[in-house]
Amino acid sequence: MQQPNPREQSRLLHPNWEDSDNLLRLLAYNAEHYPNQVAMRERDHGIWQEFTWQDYLDQVLGFAAGLEQQGVKADDLVLILGDNRPALYFAMLGAIALRAIPSPAYPDTTPEELSGQIQRENIRFAVAEDQEQVDKLLHVVGLQGENSLIEKIIYDDRRGLDQQANPLTMAFEEVVLNGQQRLKDQADLSADLLARPSIHDIAALLHSSGTTGVPKGIPLKHGHILYGVRNAANAGYFAEGEVHMAYLPIAWVGDFIFSIGAALALRFVVNIPERQETSQSDLREIAPTLYFCSPRAWSNMLTRIQVGIDESPPFKQKMYHHFMDYALRLERARLDGKSPSVGQKLWYWVGKQLIYAPIKDRLGLSRVQRPYTAGEAIGEEVFLFFRALGLNLRQFYGQTENCALAAAQSADEVKLHAVGRPFPGVEIKIDEDGEILMRGDNVFDGYYNKPEDTAETLRDGWMHTGDAGYLEDDGQLVVLGRVSEVVYTAQKERFIPTYIENRLQFSHYIRDACVLGKDRDHLNVIICIDFQAVGHWATENSVPYSSYAELSQHPKTYQLIQEQIEKVNQLLPEPLRIQRFVNLHKEFDANDGEVTRTRKLRRKVIDQTYSAIIEAMYNDAELIDFEAPIVYETGETGVLKRTLRLHNTNK
Repeated sequence: MQQPNPREQSRLLHPNWEDSDNLLRLLAYNAEHYPNQVAMRERDHGIWQEFTWQDYLDQVLGFAAGLEQQGVKADDLVLILGDNRPALYFAMLGAIALRAIPSPAYPDTTPEELSGQIQRENIRFAVAEDQEQVDKLLHVVGLQGENSLIEKIIYDDRRGLDQQANPLTMAFEEVVLNGQQRLKDQADLSADLLARPSIHDIAALLHSSGTTGVPKGIPLKHGHILYGVRNAANAGYFAEGEVHMAYLPIAWVGDFIFSIGAALALRFVVNIPERQETSQSDLREIAPTLYFCSPRAWSNMLTRIQVGIDESPPFKQKMYHHFMDYALRLERARLDGKSPSVGQKLWYWVGKQLIYAPIKDRLGLSRVQRPYTAGEAIGEEVFLFFRALGLNLRQFYGQTENCALAAAQSADEVKLHAVGRPFPGVEIKIDEDGEILMRGDNVFDGYYNKPEDTAETLRDGWMHTGDAGYLEDDGQLVVLGRVSEVVYTAQKERFIPTYIENRLQFSHYIRDACVLGKDRDHLNVIICIDFQAVGHWATENSVPYSSYAELSQHPKTYQLIQEQIEKVNQLLPEPLRIQRFVNLHKEFDANDGEVTRTRKLRRKVIDQTYSAIIEAMYNDAELIDFEAPIVYETGETGVLKRTLRLHNTNK
């Protein structure tokens, strides 16, 4: 029996999807009905450049027509490489207009990783942000030699590139101008481009984190994205006309859903900071109504506040601590179901005028109505702090495979340990092994060219998330960690390393933690300190240091980290308490293969790289001379030598 083509197969899977409903049609609708309304803003050399919905559509169609002129066809994969820039968003929509598939990569992806992605996905065309990314791609071409697939590299930032005569490179602006000329010469081309995409087409090929190997391609169709966004909007998590800041990596599902999917469906004003380094200062000027960032980013924000307060005059410090402690007590009581009295509300109002509102304004969060966090568990201290400020911070739960929109906390039902209820249209259940299963039209249809992995993940009409968890009596979902990471000690004590690691990382002094203990007598941990937070603590406590390595090995730093571990140990059953730890003399680095680009641990790499340290900890050694292999941004390798201290937590 002849198999249906991919689009026909999609129609069988999603019979209620309407073919004409897609991202490009939404863009055209916005341009027709709101042509002069601002759709996107970019800060360039301190000046905000604006693009209306009509500008947005003109750029997308011009690029699509020009890209087709270069030879891009339906189902071609187009690599997108760089930080958030309007041109890269226009390029993704332009590729979609041709029924080609944008495949974004993280801007810090190494040439070797890019080479693998290009080969696996048969990528012939790439759109790069600037000279740095172009040079990286040209290096890949050199690596691949005669086997190189790359035919054209289109760049946005012309600085340093216009003077280079390379037949592989071409300016984004030139592609658009050529395309706009085609549109003038062919009167029906615009309508033709708008009519090509279908809701059943792949809108983007995103990728898994790759914790256990090569990242898997995750195709998300227009329907998956729109279904997820509309579910969230119907439940009140998004509103029309939100002001949004696009600063998350374009290769991450969160940015595609917020900055493209929701932005087109709900006419967001998307604001792009000048650089990643200026995003926090730009945030004040943007003053978004919707703000979404990772727990790590919220924690870093809290660290900056604490650093600023510690450097303030004594009276200001005293006033801050009084009102913040008061607000935290009120928030804890509120989460326990207790309502504040009239007097308590009045004193909170005083604190709002003096402390809470000025801090929110300083951070750029004064207008935020919908603040969210997702990606990993957030520390209780961090979560409560921002809620005490008056931000209704809530958690999302999801994966790339379900458009990151599976469950979330509602505004009036927030629990510290749960992630909320499933979105409308999303079903969640727990199987007999404790794994979270889900289904809905936001769930993808299978991995790119990975039938075995698809069959493993999509079974019996349900997506197997790989996460362990349970549903509470009121329907709220609690996530414990990855099913694959459920391990046992030598005494057969069951534990999930990520559960303990997340709680260690709730401390802003700990950037990364890798818990050890599988088939061992007890648990130990490798710690990577947070250089900014511990560095500030060291300055305040007269601890001298000249480098990360020196600070990590200082006896007082070990005492500080030991205190953080002891707090977590109090929450753990005695057989699972951490007994020994080491402060690593370097951070876990994606270039060294120790973490993914989204900073998830690659345990096999860590076990192999630091095997000598691990054995020394379990052999009760107190010191070890260790050489850590490192990979520089240029691709060159080296080693970082240090004598490391191995500590018991009960010392």
